[in-house]
Amino acid sequence: MRPAEQTPTPRARVPLAPLSTIGVGGEARWFVRAETIADIGASHRWCVERNVPLLVLGGGSNLVIADEGIDGLVLQVALRGLEWRRRGDETVLRASAGEPWDDLVSTAVSRGLAGIECLSGIPGSVGGTPIQNVSAYGQEIAATLEEVTAFDRRTGEVITLTAAECGFGYRMSRFKRVEPDRFIVSDVTLRLSAGAATAVYPDVIAHLDTHGISSPGLIDVRNAVLAIRRRKGMVVDSFDTDTRSVGSFFMNPVVDAGVHARLSVAYAGEQVPGFALPDGRVKVPAGWLIEHAGFSRGHVRGRVGLSSKHPLAIVNRGGATAREVLGLAADVKRRVADRFGIWLRPEPVFAGFEDDRSVEYLRDTPES
Repeated sequence: MRPAEQTPTPRARVPLAPLSTIGVGGEARWFVRAETIADIGASHRWCVERNVPLLVLGGGSNLVIADEGIDGLVLQVALRGLEWRRRGDETVLRASAGEPWDDLVSTAVSRGLAGIECLSGIPGSVGGTPIQNVSAYGQEIAATLEEVTAFDRRTGEVITLTAAECGFGYRMSRFKRVEPDRFIVSDVTLRLSAGAATAVYPDVIAHLDTHGISSPGLIDVRNAVLAIRRRKGMVVDSFDTDTRSVGSFFMNPVVDAGVHARLSVAYAGEQVPGFALPDGRVKVPAGWLIEHAGFSRGHVRGRVGLSSKHPLAIVNRGGATAREVLGLAADVKRRVADRFGIWLRPEPVFAGFEDDRSVEYLRDTPES
């Protein structure tokens, strides 16, 4: 590690494809790896002084980078450290943004702490979890998050945001939708507690039943989630090309219960699966919609395709370009819209695609 008084010197022309899980994209004009919050502030000032755009990179698991690369500074947030402390019946965990997310989940489960066990196997780093409000199998980070510490690029100060100030929604947050370029997350504070594991999602329940586990503990649920995600190619594995992706490319759409009922009658000819939400709406599996719109698992289009394990993942089969990824994604969205009248919304962040029509279409919804 550098001496504390030194600031990082940007490197020029750094390839970015190896730093993303889907493995596409060009170079960064400049690149810095930030190991302290002071590095973040120094990099921000470097950009301001030179009028250079700044892109924040974490684990690269939810990101599609343009083939032309990034004509600016790419800042990889690599702050490390975990701090555990008791507060009454709870355990408060402060985790630095560069910590690998699944390692943190594993440690929490091993300590008997509930709240994030269903978020096992999600790639990337801690800093990305509040930005995406990561959710899976009946849990979301918003339910356990207490506060976020971040560098505010508007004021140049380090601030703390409460969970209420993060503007969380389904796989959405203030950081992603309202002010996507304002904050750089440095650490996240979670509230965890000893308690029962969460096992409410049908896939998890079915896996536990199959293995004869009627009273699952935290490790049982974690193992179930990991097994399900591996079966779907959603756990990063360098030997499995089905995992060379951004994970789920599209969010599961949430529709009114009436819309869900009409889908079964008017379009599918069978009961459309769905997960009932507390507000009465229904979350419909995007993967099911994609398959029933005519895209099979393992669908191939040149150097890109759909995972052979799960149609929700667009994979780089080897040597693919970002443009090829966008092309397949746009076709998937169009055919689901034509078949079901539902406009899928993309999950990943698109970097380096200023005023790109393909990206605009992918982001478009009937309400926008």
